[in-house]
Amino acid sequence: MSVRDAAVRAYREGLPALAASVFGGLLAGLVLGGMRGELRAVPGLLVLIPALLATRGNVYGSLGARIATGLHQGLVEPRVEWGDERLRGAVAAAIGNGLLASAFAATVAFLVLTLLARDPAPYPTLLGVALVAGLFSGVTLSTVVVVLVFAGYRRGRDPDTLVGPIVTTAGDVFGLAFLVLAVRIVLGLGGGG
Repeated sequence: MSVRDAAVRAYREGLPALAASVFGGLLAGLVLGGMRGELRAVPGLLVLIPALLATRGNVYGSLGARIATGLHQGLVEPRVEWGDERLRGAVAAAIGNGLLASAFAATVAFLVLTLLARDPAPYPTLLGVALVAGLFSGVTLSTVVVVLVFAGYRRGRDPDTLVGPIVTTAGDVFGLAFLVLAVRIVLGLGGGG
């Protein structure tokens, strides 16, 4: 394959994913712009958002890379079979890592804001929001990653080209949407925080 052919193939595979990334980024911005009430209700949430969104892209991007590597090596079949121990283990590890990273981010955000005398929301509120959003995001993003990687692979696409832009964008969109939901659930359970 010539350099030109490789470049054409890379653009053909990558441009749709990048276009989806731009659209998703705009959608995530709209969700963030609509979160004024949640940001007022949970002081410190705005500080927590970048860490939580970065976590989603990193954790579930790694899940996609692991599955893609398994496909390339013939260790994973290109179909969704939840009985596959490797696939279940990879998804469970990703969700566990996402929850652990969410708890760590909430803890650090609370400590830093407290040290800076910024009067954050109570620690259980920040932690609860991070964990609820992390769980919902984890289940959704794991599903998106598995379906995306397998569907792309079966269609002859390199899953590594698809995973990065799509997962980080889906992480932003679903991450913000589930943060809104998590704030409502946590404040509803706690009687307003």
